[in-house]
Amino acid sequence: MVLKNRVLLTLFILLLLAAFGLPFLSYAPNRLLSGKSISLISLLHGPALWLLLPLLALAVLSLLTPTRNLARLTACVAAVLLAMIFWLSGYTAQQLALQGSPLARTSWSSGCALMAALSGLIAADAMTRITPSHLWRILGNALVLLPAALLLFTHQLDQLSLLKEYYNRQEVFDAALLQHLTILLATLVPALLIGVPLGVLCFRSTRWQGPIFSTLNIIQTIPSIALFGLLIAPLAGLAAALPWLANLGISGIGMAPAIVALVLYALLPLVRSVVAGLQSVSASVIESASGMGMTRGQIFFGVQLPLALPLFLTGVRILAVQTVGMAVVAALIGAGGFGAIVFQGLLSSALDLVLLGVIPVIAMAVIVDSLFKFIISMLEVTAR
Repeated sequence: MVLKNRVLLTLFILLLLAAFGLPFLSYAPNRLLSGKSISLISLLHGPALWLLLPLLALAVLSLLTPTRNLARLTACVAAVLLAMIFWLSGYTAQQLALQGSPLARTSWSSGCALMAALSGLIAADAMTRITPSHLWRILGNALVLLPAALLLFTHQLDQLSLLKEYYNRQEVFDAALLQHLTILLATLVPALLIGVPLGVLCFRSTRWQGPIFSTLNIIQTIPSIALFGLLIAPLAGLAAALPWLANLGISGIGMAPAIVALVLYALLPLVRSVVAGLQSVSASVIESASGMGMTRGQIFFGVQLPLALPLFLTGVRILAVQTVGMAVVAALIGAGGFGAIVFQGLLSSALDLVLLGVIPVIAMAVIVDSLFKFIISMLEVTAR
């Protein structure tokens, strides 16, 4: 028998293993004690039996020859399954909250988390078969998440421990979100101001290309926490010698060393993307522009830069996603952001608090990545 849709079949098998081989939820008397596991099988009664329908539909779809129409159906089924996973977890948490104390915690276990992730992957794989356009894929994936998001915004999941942690720390969460975005923007702006000229210099001068790339490669090999630590002493010394720097918020700990380190890490992918983008411009195009009487500056800004922009933005996309992730580690030196929530959860052995910091970071990275992919795809369409 020839397998028709290997990717969907593989994901479906993993989905079944997660659903029936791993605990679905965990119920604990409070946030610090380990809870007892609740299997999905024990919950399959009453309305929860409807969860079997999308599983059965995926089983059938995984054995059929993939077509665009079947891919659309697969995405719809995955969206229904994802929504039902969320609904069942929220419904079970509500039922358990009526029986237990206010301190009791119902949280997602490994089976629930993996089922949700695999449902999302099934939908994403289906989107790649439906359309090659990044824009339509982004919109399609957003529609897949919409039913689950409606459950969240209609307070159907409020009794889950993750949501309880959010409501207990909403002000802290909002402050962490603002700090994380500040770190991202404060890294991107100076990185662009430094990296773009360096990339142009490397493109135009092979003599400078070697030393610049060697230096940036060395910086990239230094572990992030070590680089954060190395910057504490010099910045603290500068703040002590120049009090006006301290008044601006620059010190040995806090956001300043974090931003300096993240800018240094961002330079290598950015400079490489600038060089690669400029090198991708055909020499015949430059000769044609020169033959039309354009100056060197006009050729650069009017011809080379627009044609190199998609590759250049690819580098910006990489460093933006990299910065979102590495900003978590920067919380160790007082930079704040979601990393502060993550490490607080680790220190108090509160998994839900860790997830409260990790999930927004993942979501932010996906959003930033999708946004840049959309912009790049629009530029490529315009260039054609």
